[in-house]
Amino acid sequence: MLLCGPSGSGKSLVAARSGLPVLRLDDFYKEAGDPTLPLVDGSSDIDWDHPLSWDADVAIEAIARLCTTGSTPVPVYDIALSARTGEETLHIGRTPLFIAEGIFAAEIVERCRERGLLADALCLTRGAATTFRRRFLRDLREGRKSVPFLLRRGWRLMRAERSIVARQVSLGAHPCDRDEALGRLAAAAAGRQAHRQTVA
Repeated sequence: MLLCGPSGSGKSLVAARSGLPVLRLDDFYKEAGDPTLPLVDGSSDIDWDHPLSWDADVAIEAIARLCTTGSTPVPVYDIALSARTGEETLHIGRTPLFIAEGIFAAEIVERCRERGLLADALCLTRGAATTFRRRFLRDLREGRKSVPFLLRRGWRLMRAERSIVARQVSLGAHPCDRDEALGRLAAAAAGRQAHRQTVA
């Protein structure tokens, strides 16, 4: 299950409430200093909301390994440092379903579908004002970046939220609120479990 949505839309909360294993796609960000990192137009700020700031190839391979073996190495990424600080192994065992969540999840919908890895793709929507507030308070609490950077980013994302959601939907993600997302996740998990029991 791919779970996307604007930054601050509640993806991590929904993933945690689902009770399913979770692969955090934010751990596949590129590191500061990578020459391929994009910049915000007209600024020296790195555009961490651009898909090119993220390593889609490595993320897809991690998803594929989880689907085939039930475990995969995952980078430990420190957003405040914009750097990978280690590596962990994610084990999901024999669970029939897991969630890969992050703001760029929609970017890999088609590639996951082509490889037979996709159960569903959801895009959380909460409204631009709510998302702005949640995102800013979270990033401030976690010390992700400087306050001026967070304000510039927050204002830019709030104005762009409608187009962000539209792009993710156009890439194959179903738009939904928190309750619908939890319902679809529960239904998909139950369906996969029933299928596994029938095959067994």
